[in-house]
Amino acid sequence: MTSKMVRRAAKKAPAFGLLLLAAAMLSAPMAHAAEALLITLDQATLLKLPEKVSTLVVGNPLIADVAVQSGGLVVVTGKGYGSTNLIVLDRAGTVLMERSIVVRGPDGQTVSVYRGVERETYSCTPVCERRITLGDSLNYFNQTLGQSDVRNGQAIASGSRGQSR
Repeated sequence: MTSKMVRRAAKKAPAFGLLLLAAAMLSAPMAHAAEALLITLDQATLLKLPEKVSTLVVGNPLIADVAVQSGGLVVVTGKGYGSTNLIVLDRAGTVLMERSIVVRGPDGQTVSVYRGVERETYSCTPVCERRITLGDSLNYFNQTLGQSDVRNGQAIASGSRGQSR
């Protein structure tokens, strides 16, 4: 009876090996998916580039933007919600790296106020102040952006007057 069990196990071994091979092949895309670069909207992160990079391609620059820095670094900034990809090529056009980039909403202390379909976003760290966020109502977004632009313009004008003295 023992020899029958050994023969059955020997017959099942190739099937088990195929099962392990299939599991390894299915887990490979999962490992690649784990390499996605997760970025919060309006935040930046650093990414180390491989050697001999010649070209960077961003699938959708409305979602993410890249700025090349010295030392083989690139700054990736989340510009809009969604996902895109980054492709890094050498001079011959060989793909050196490809990464998915996923941009998600702010994960800090934010509060969204809805008035019907109109939305306003506030950053509450610790006091709630207006925060311009994609998806806010047009009037709220433009009014807050306008105030910010005026303030920045005044700061620049004030700074340039101080330098001319």
